[in-house]
Amino acid sequence: MSKFTTSLDWCVLEHGVEYISTKDLHFELGLKGSGFIYVVPKGYKFELSVPSFLRWLIDPHNPKYLKSAAVHDHMLEDGWDRPTSGAAFHAALKASGVGRLKRLIMFFAVTLWRWR
Repeated sequence: MSKFTTSLDWCVLEHGVEYISTKDLHFELGLKGSGFIYVVPKGYKFELSVPSFLRWLIDPHNPKYLKSAAVHDHMLEDGWDRPTSGAAFHAALKASGVGRLKRLIMFFAVTLWRWR
C-alpha cells in the first residue's frame, strides 16, 4: 500500500457521510513520475455516495475509498469531465489497494452516473 493510503489523518467525518479535508491531499495524475500533481485543498468537503442497497459491498467510510472520492469530487467541481475524473478515481482506488472487481464497479458507477 502506498503513502497515499496509509492513514486518515488528512480528513474528518463532519456530518453523516460528509468528510472535510484537514490538509492538502496530493495525487499524481497519469504515469508515475509524470509530475502532474492534482491537489485537493484543505477544507474541501466531499463524500462517497453509495446507494443503500450496495452498502454491504461498498462501505462509504472505508479509508481505502475516501481519498479517491475526494480527488474525483474535486475534479468534477473544478470542471473536469466525468470520464477523466472517473479515471483518476480508478487510479486512486488502485493506489489504495482496492481489488479489480470493486474498482471496475466503482469506476463505472462514478463515470456513468448523471452522464449527459
